[in-house]
Amino acid sequence: MTKEQLGSLILASEDSLYHVAKTLLREDADCADAIQEAIVSAFTKLHTLRRDEYAKTWLTRILINECYDILRHQKHLVSIEEQVVPEREETGRDYSDLYEALETLPEEMRICVTLFYMEGYSIREIASILEVKENTVKSRLSRAKAKLRRDLEAGKTM
Repeated sequence: MTKEQLGSLILASEDSLYHVAKTLLREDADCADAIQEAIVSAFTKLHTLRRDEYAKTWLTRILINECYDILRHQKHLVSIEEQVVPEREETGRDYSDLYEALETLPEEMRICVTLFYMEGYSIREIASILEVKENTVKSRLSRAKAKLRRDLEAGKTM
């Protein structure tokens, strides 16, 4: 893959990269930092990409690693303000309960849900990105759906 092809892939994946970063990081500034670092890292490590057809999966894995790096650095900081769920854009439908319920999922379930339902990755691709077995991805998705169903039916999100 050439640097020009990678640049085109990054531009085409802009929304997807943001959704993945937002799944792990709460602040938009942190998401932007993670995406920027992932792009720089992808360009410098382009030679490590073995097959061009896996470029998006490879880029997503780099982004997830960058998000984890930011989270590790944040553990050393003490937050003064209480974090709140950011407001979502108005689409005519109210999905706030769903977004709040997603926020309550453990991180490993939340990232699986985002990659599968929002970004359209297959279970095999998610397993590759997260470096876990396919059955692990399946069970995380199943547990996440069950928890979301329980929480939404009960009318609670916290």
